Amino acid sequence: MVAPTDVDDVRALVEWARRYHVPLVSRGGGTSLDGESVPADGSVVVDLSGWTEVLEVEPDERWARVGPGVVNRDLQEALRPHGLFFPPNPGSWTRSTIGGNVATNASGPRSFRYGPTRAWVREVEAVLGTGERARFGARVAKRSVGPDLLHLLVGSEGTLAVITEVTVRLAHRPALREGWVLSVPEDVSLGTVARRLARTPGTGLSAVEYLDHGSASALTETRPVGWPTGSSLLLLEIEAAGPAEAETRRRRVRAALRAVGVPGRPTVFSDADELWTVRGASGVVLEERMGRHVREDIAVPLGRIDALLRTLREIARSASVPLYLYGHLGEGSLHPNYVIDPKTPAADRIRAAVLTASLGLGGTVSAEHGIGRLKIPFLERELGRAAVALLAAVKRHCDPDGILNPGKLYPTLARAAGRGPSRSPSGSAGGAARRP
Repeated sequence: MVAPTDVDDVRALVEWARRYHVPLVSRGGGTSLDGESVPADGSVVVDLSGWTEVLEVEPDERWARVGPGVVNRDLQEALRPHGLFFPPNPGSWTRSTIGGNVATNASGPRSFRYGPTRAWVREVEAVLGTGERARFGARVAKRSVGPDLLHLLVGSEGTLAVITEVTVRLAHRPALREGWVLSVPEDVSLGTVARRLARTPGTGLSAVEYLDHGSASALTETRPVGWPTGSSLLLLEIEAAGPAEAETRRRRVRAALRAVGVPGRPTVFSDADELWTVRGASGVVLEERMGRHVREDIAVPLGRIDALLRTLREIARSASVPLYLYGHLGEGSLHPNYVIDPKTPAADRIRAAVLTASLGLGGTVSAEHGIGRLKIPFLERELGRAAVALLAAVKRHCDPDGILNPGKLYPTLARAAGRGPSRSPSGSAGGAARRP
């Protein structure tokens, strides 16, 4: 492991790694779930967790320039005095870093209203696998200078460059941000709930989340929070500019829920961040309760949620394993968890069945956690051969020696490590290693 302290360190490290074909794996908070930050054998881990400085905040134009190691929640606190916030809030927001959020295009509960990280990145500074320092995007509100190369970096999982700085867009912090938790009757159509809330105007909803009975029970037993027990749960966030607007929006949400069979009074969190901190512990709690398991990350159109749920439950019945389910219902994004050793052939069959079902319903094999090393066989099935070939061409241009996070994302590219020294970037034969 190395811990570079500035961009010159990173450039020197990349040049050294090219010379000796040593793989480099960038790492921030290490919270990724599909193996993105797990190093291949023989790799050097590039620890960027110390790059925690909020370098600049521009309140009028609503952007902030930060180091890649800034933790998501720490950035939110730094922005609070300015009346601003960074909308993406993944479940790991207390630990995950902005660089990691960008590298995986992370989402979270508020993506129902605000979208994923991709929508909130203005500029990225990075060091390519060639050792070149490059900037992608711009801090201005709009720009039309050719195709948007910035989005090549967002979601690239550290395979194209080492991110050294990020400029993120910001939003005005709502005066009121209220969290709701409600019991959901088992006979209610979750797809109908999602569609009704999505199309009801004037609700101020920024998050629509779901926890099935098993997940809710596990969370309540280990993190007592005083919300309803004995049923599945719907978790909502309502934003408003003040008390009068808040009351109007509450009435609209209650009416929409009654119309789809979700009655009852909610448990209210006056600070929704408290609710999402509890909800973000779902994965950890299930790990503690179930032990090792297969956890997936898929999304389908809202009209096909119920069909997906039937298939996920049938997969569990056929394999005779328990299923725990939670996710971002308002976007059709679900996380099924099957209690089975993930290293077994049966687990491989379950994962394949889940991903195949999502694709068959017009969905995706990764809503927010990326491809990593676990889903490589499904990349071409979703994107198509031509698109994957284009991605591979971009990879070869940005990282010609294949040293950046090899074995991830790209299904056809061979790992560069272990081939022995080659020509150095300057063209001379590799000699003594220059210490980065």
